[in-house]
Amino acid sequence: MLENNTLRFGIFIAVLLVMALAEALFAKKERQQERGQRWLTNLGLTTSNIVVLKLLGPVTAVAVADIALDNSWGLLSLSPIPLPFYLEIILGIVLLDLAIYFQHVCSHKIPLLWRFHKVHHADRDIDVTTGIRFHPVEALLSMVYKCIVILLLGPVTLSVVLFEIILNASAMFNHANVRLPKRIDYILRSVIVTPDSHRVHHSEIQAETDSNYGFFLSVWDRIFKTYITQPSQGHERMVIGLSEYQTQAPASFAWCLKVPFMSSAHTIKTAPDRSE
Repeated sequence: MLENNTLRFGIFIAVLLVMALAEALFAKKERQQERGQRWLTNLGLTTSNIVVLKLLGPVTAVAVADIALDNSWGLLSLSPIPLPFYLEIILGIVLLDLAIYFQHVCSHKIPLLWRFHKVHHADRDIDVTTGIRFHPVEALLSMVYKCIVILLLGPVTLSVVLFEIILNASAMFNHANVRLPKRIDYILRSVIVTPDSHRVHHSEIQAETDSNYGFFLSVWDRIFKTYITQPSQGHERMVIGLSEYQTQAPASFAWCLKVPFMSSAHTIKTAPDRSE
């Protein structure tokens, strides 16, 4: 377990630094806010999430995968034909990614979940730190959800370890403010979610916010008809964030923690279908 955590943390730091450097060299969009306070807030939320998840103690996705595997729980354990180990790993990753797609859709469609998820969307700039900007309550609910899904599916433990690494790395990659060559973006987005394809999801235009939900594999948005190729106003001119929060407030750590608990009169000025 300690080795897994060390590996995951090392990859997390490496991807964060590489994408931050790429943003500095090949930025796609001009920033609307100073990087300093935003980064302190976004990284502060990440640190808070780590602390909150510690409250679950031994209840982690990997630990639950071990329990499910030891007890032969889950749909995958019911397969009448033993699969090669590498196929079990691939199948586990694909099904977990599908589960995260549905979780993301629910975070937008269920008002109570949206109250917490909008902290992620309120960021007025989108960069590598946006990919790790989540309210601690959402982080806690997400871990509980993943544990339930793992118990129901019963994937091999290695697929869960790899998926956790892939999910964190892809979230930082596809939120990065990076300009990829069009040809490379076109090839990559046929398989995985790219920065250009996910940036559409952070548009202040609700129809675009309610699209491109995928975090790793791009196929789910195509299958479930939630895919938009490009933002209507173009990447350079599109407005990032939520229309009701085009102020300096989303860059505040305290604001991010408290905004889900504010009354609807203070939290929602537009998009009333997302209020309670």
